[in-house]
Amino acid sequence: MEIDPRGPRFGALVTMVVFAVVLLTGNVWLLTAQALVFALGALLGLRYSPYGLVYRWLVRPRLGPPKELEAEAPPRFAQAVGLVISLIGISGYAAGIQPLGMAAAAAGLLAAVLNGVFGLCLGCEMYLAIRRTWPGLAGAGRN
Repeated sequence: MEIDPRGPRFGALVTMVVFAVVLLTGNVWLLTAQALVFALGALLGLRYSPYGLVYRWLVRPRLGPPKELEAEAPPRFAQAVGLVISLIGISGYAAGIQPLGMAAAAAGLLAAVLNGVFGLCLGCEMYLAIRRTWPGLAGAGRN
């Protein structure tokens, strides 16, 4: 399946704000909500994630059609990576290990900034590297 590449970047910009607020406040519930967003994106696909729906219904109609599409698998894998980072952060904050929670939120913020601002998706790059190294692990037969 192919998607509008501007959608994941929009989601990364929203995620950037969420992680920044988590870092400033230590709010484990906000981080839990972000983890749920990542889980939905990884499991259902980016079109059905909350940020994907906002992009599709409110943002994309104002932008017009994309010039090109991209495969959904790398950004979807990136959502799973974001979920893991968020779960580590939730575990840290919930267990009272604030430095662990903050480190995970900072890593998520860094990844979101790189994607949202510069168009560099670290999770996507991880997916592509895994696919090149171990084709069977990352769904080499699928796009």
